[in-house]
Amino acid sequence: MSDVPSEATPKLPRGVRLRRDEVRQEWLLLAPERVLKPDAIAVVVLELCDGARTVGTIVDELAQKYAAPREQIETDVKKMLRDLADKRVLDLA
Repeated sequence: MSDVPSEATPKLPRGVRLRRDEVRQEWLLLAPERVLKPDAIAVVVLELCDGARTVGTIVDELAQKYAAPREQIETDVKKMLRDLADKRVLDLA
């Protein structure tokens, strides 16, 4: 497992969508032949993965928004992004 560089610009690849299921009141990450149920924190991070923001920028925004230690957020965000990239539901360009 390689580390996620802070300069990477994560985005959802073609065919993968983050959608809110209003009937079940939950978020879903829809990919070909699979569905993932991200938790509330993952949804906040995924909404920032627009292909324009870098991982470093996403971490900075979250640290400011939640007044939390940047180092802890960076560790958690990079771990989550690596996991999603390994599952092929996130591109790390």
